[in-house]
Amino acid sequence: MSEQVAAAWRLLPDYLSAHVVLSACALAAALLIGLPLAVLAARRPAFAWPLLSFASLVQTIPGLALLALFYPLLLALSSLSGAWLGVTFPALGFLPSLLALTLYALLPILRNGVTGLAGVDRAVVEAAKGVGMTPAQSLLKVEAPLAAPVIMAGVRTAAVWTIGAATLATPIGQTSLGNYIFSGLQTENWVFVLFGCAASAGLAFFVDQALGLVERGAALRDIRRIFAGTLFLIIGTAFAIGGDMRPGGSSYTIGAKNFSEQFILAELMSKRLEAEGARVKRTEGLGSAIAWRALVSGEIDAYVDYSGTLWSNVMGRKDVPSRDVMLAEIARWMKTEHGVDVLGSLGFENAYAMVMKRSRAAELKIASIEDLSRRAPQLVLGADIEFLDRPEWAALRQAYGLDFRDRRSFNPTFMYRALGGGEVDVISGFSSDGRILADDLLALNDPKNAIPSYDALILVSPRRAQDQTLLRALQPLVGAIDVTLMREANLSVDRDADKLTPRAAADALEAKMKTAARSR
Repeated sequence: MSEQVAAAWRLLPDYLSAHVVLSACALAAALLIGLPLAVLAARRPAFAWPLLSFASLVQTIPGLALLALFYPLLLALSSLSGAWLGVTFPALGFLPSLLALTLYALLPILRNGVTGLAGVDRAVVEAAKGVGMTPAQSLLKVEAPLAAPVIMAGVRTAAVWTIGAATLATPIGQTSLGNYIFSGLQTENWVFVLFGCAASAGLAFFVDQALGLVERGAALRDIRRIFAGTLFLIIGTAFAIGGDMRPGGSSYTIGAKNFSEQFILAELMSKRLEAEGARVKRTEGLGSAIAWRALVSGEIDAYVDYSGTLWSNVMGRKDVPSRDVMLAEIARWMKTEHGVDVLGSLGFENAYAMVMKRSRAAELKIASIEDLSRRAPQLVLGADIEFLDRPEWAALRQAYGLDFRDRRSFNPTFMYRALGGGEVDVISGFSSDGRILADDLLALNDPKNAIPSYDALILVSPRRAQDQTLLRALQPLVGAIDVTLMREANLSVDRDADKLTPRAAADALEAKMKTAARSR
């Protein structure tokens, strides 16, 4: 069995359990909300149009956007709740995912519920009244059983939609089978991508078939089929959830942003904590702003961020001081303003850089960003997904007057592919990326120092500031990784040849760190 497949199987209990819990809770919530609303809309047609229109409108919002929109909303509500009641709640992960998926599942349940109840023969309803049944008795004993097959068809559709959409919860911090897909896309680990898709499709197929058995039982008034389908669902859910019920010590959550280096560093920190007997969960694929807020709120315990990102995005600073001044000010501000501890720099920088193919740069006589500015109107810029909205891009444009013919955003992995294939002329690369050397790329000089330094810093949440287990595990990483080691680790994951998983790359990186430490 290949390393990628073995790694995928090892992760399955965690990912499947979280995915099943999220999907089951969202579907249950949608049923609790949707079925009473369907009864209301069927009994009072005036309510049908606005309810169905709202549910249909939700479906027009892209799933990932709907999931992400709940995060700032819940963050604001949590802050208000903390200020007024002294009680806060998590704004990242399960809760926003649950709310978004519940809304997503409403339409088929509501629509089929209204259609099924409205389709019951009025003569049958009148007959129920004629024998003295109350409206509630008529609903439960006559209308609902007759409408059950149509309602169950809507529930089946909602279940499949929910299971599929739950894979999109990964970028907002909820573990799911989407972790395979998002991390696989970032590292070009197609085994992970296919494994995640297959696992999600297999789960949806199983649930659909079990619900189909219930649906056929309802149509045929066959209690045995209804019981069998329900039993399959209960056993399957218990099996999936039970796969994650393993003993462990203290539990920690390590965060990671959405590129290969972050996955490797998260694995490295997790390994260190596991060696201390701790149980570790990784929350990966986070955007920069979400990762920072999650740390401050204690929803993740530690992650690696970069001094330039913290200086520009988090602190809102536009000046570019010397490296030492910047690091000292970041550490002071983080502690006094948010209680966040900066353990220190890992020992390397991962700075943004304007990167070109060396041959193309030579052809256009470009060696610096200043040279690039003169050619930019004829060139196409490829950027990672968040770069064009970051202060660094605004600073570069202001310092050099950059104005490209076109700008395109990519997943970081595909951004490098686009440069290699000639779809773009220059990209917003990363200085610690091994592909710069491996692909004979050129990082352009920044003579005006518009881009600040980007030391990789270990950040610890306020609630873990005095946690000796975490500090004992992570403190030895400070100053232990130079840029050459990080480039080699990144390259081992990002290249097709001799591909390693982030876990295997973290193992190799740690071995090289020990060798480097002994040689000092």
